Amino acid sequence: QVQLVESGGGLVQSGGSLRLSCAASGIAFSLARMGWYRQVPGKQRDLVATITRRGTTNYADSVKGRFTISRDNAKTTVYLQMNSLEPDDTAVYYCNADTFTGPQYWGQGTQVTVSP
Repeated sequence: QVQLVESGGGLVQSGGSLRLSCAASGIAFSLARMGWYRQVPGKQRDLVATITRRGTTNYADSVKGRFTISRDNAKTTVYLQMNSLEPDDTAVYYCNADTFTGPQYWGQGTQVTVSP
């Protein structure tokens, strides 16, 4: 059974930082491309960042220079360090796993709220 469990969300003031974690189980984590997406009510889920099994990263333009995605294959965990947070970063953040052999997997989401 695949599980992606996010943690680390919360309320922070503009300019502050948060670190999200996603602990994965039930997948070949070291082979998967891991990612973070975010969604606000009434809008589509958007890409925030991805990291390949080799550590190649990709970021949405809106978070470049502020967010950093990383992974620890030994702990089967992916992280999202978010600095210089802005009110527009407020959203539910979802962890994603793509093993390229079947369906993609999603976590339950964690709320990030940035106050002005």
